[in-house]
Amino acid sequence: MAAQQATRQHFADELARVEAKGLGGLDLVVQQLDRVLEALEHQDVELAAMVIGNDDLIDGRYLEVHQELLSLFALQAPVATDLRVVAAMLHVMKNIERMGDQCVNIAKMIPLSGNEPPVHDETLQALAKMGAFARSEVVQAKAAFASRDIALAEDLVRQDREINRLNRDIFRVAIEIGDDPDRREWAMHMTLVARALERIGDNAVDIGEQTAFVVTGLFREFSDSSQPRANL
Repeated sequence: MAAQQATRQHFADELARVEAKGLGGLDLVVQQLDRVLEALEHQDVELAAMVIGNDDLIDGRYLEVHQELLSLFALQAPVATDLRVVAAMLHVMKNIERMGDQCVNIAKMIPLSGNEPPVHDETLQALAKMGAFARSEVVQAKAAFASRDIALAEDLVRQDREINRLNRDIFRVAIEIGDDPDRREWAMHMTLVARALERIGDNAVDIGEQTAFVVTGLFREFSDSSQPRANL
């Protein structure tokens, strides 16, 4: 019995270690997001290139944690709660990898705008607000999962609604921006930036949903939080 308990404790400790390592990937996303938002504000092509190059760090973290989770699963049959954590973390790591890809997508838009693009201040201000909300969501998603805080996870939807509203506003401005070809091209690029920020917010909400799944064993989409989608 003592040996079995020791084995279980070792598994629990290793799972906690891998979870912390995985959630650390969200810190890498925040770093990437900070850099790409600065690059966008200053049209800094060199900083944008750094963001693209650093995506390997997030991809590497995804692969490491994914492999370690699968190895843990093969080592010992987890109990129900541990199984939920493993399943949720596999999902979370995919969200993190996708967030990193969206930062790269934003970075790739910056050189296309040229050295002195015909910027539209209202659009840049809206993008800055979107970026701030997206960053806050990523930080909050990590805190919610780490502390198993369902209320904090559900609150992600509030910020995500603001991101979605700003995304619609940027698209509207792009349509109404005028007939100048260069200005319209820049505006179209910015709608793609806005879409990438919106997707980062969506992935943060997905992590919140995984938090609720770990705690309750029920998976439900927060966009309709009264209706559980499945009992897993």
